[in-house]
Amino acid sequence: MPALSLVTLVSLVSTVFTKQLGAHPPQQQHRHWAQICSGNPTNQIRGCDRYGCGNFGADRHSGKGKHVGVDVICSDGATVYAPFSGQLSGPIRFFHNGNAIDDGVQIRGADFCVKLVCIHPFRYHGQIRRGQRLGTMLPMQKVYPGIISHIHVENCDHSDPTHLLTPDVPPSPQQDGRWATVCAGNPTNEIRGCDKYGCGYYGAPRRSGKGKHLGVDVICADGATVYAPFSGQLSGPIKIFHNGNAIDDGVQIRGSGFCVKLLCIHPVRYNGAISKGQVLGKMLPMQRVFPGITSHIHIENCDRSDPTSNLERGKGLKD
Repeated sequence: MPALSLVTLVSLVSTVFTKQLGAHPPQQQHRHWAQICSGNPTNQIRGCDRYGCGNFGADRHSGKGKHVGVDVICSDGATVYAPFSGQLSGPIRFFHNGNAIDDGVQIRGADFCVKLVCIHPFRYHGQIRRGQRLGTMLPMQKVYPGIISHIHVENCDHSDPTHLLTPDVPPSPQQDGRWATVCAGNPTNEIRGCDKYGCGYYGAPRRSGKGKHLGVDVICADGATVYAPFSGQLSGPIKIFHNGNAIDDGVQIRGSGFCVKLLCIHPVRYNGAISKGQVLGKMLPMQRVFPGITSHIHIENCDRSDPTSNLERGKGLKD
């Protein structure tokens, strides 16, 4: 074959392949899934409400079972998008009772296979691309009034999909040294004073004066929503009591310039990226363990330095 013809052929093949690649990007191009629900760009997972919790492994059937998926927050009627490219199949019935949310679809791609339940897809078969409109969120409030409406997202092999739901965009660098509000109802991150159990400031006596408090206690009502003080990477769980009591839970956040442990909270998840001000979890029932105490989140820097200045610099100011 003449050299010129060979070059022309290679150029043609390359052009065709490039166009195909753009139309159907392979799964390995994306480490994480695309946004699933309009209005929830970070695929935030449902926390806890009176019906239960949305994290993978949460208790189901009065503790006799475990949640084998995650619940991605989605308002009733919102648009639902495909998390990755693949082949549709369905319908997927979760309740098998014909209620208003008993619908869903499966997507099988090159590297992933997932079921999205409590949605009505535009179709149950054929190809779909990452980010393409998949359907609409069904009216969950009709079936479970007061629940945090959500899409049940379940890997076909029942493995944990949480890390895949984390947005591709990493957390932005910290814009300043002030941490965001940590607890709903306490916009200035007010620190617990003294009560019959002790004091909440850094260095307060502990263990009958034989030890010192190596964190600060930010006032937070039982059940209140907890927010990330800065952007970073989650890890956990973090246990402080090691006795399985009602408040023995927590999580660590490591970001650019900061690393902190937040204890006596139940996070929506223990791994993945989180942004400053994003919902992190909820305050656990401290009054059950220490009746009459000023309920609070124990906040401890990873190097055990004093975090007070980071919490106080935001007083009276808005980000």
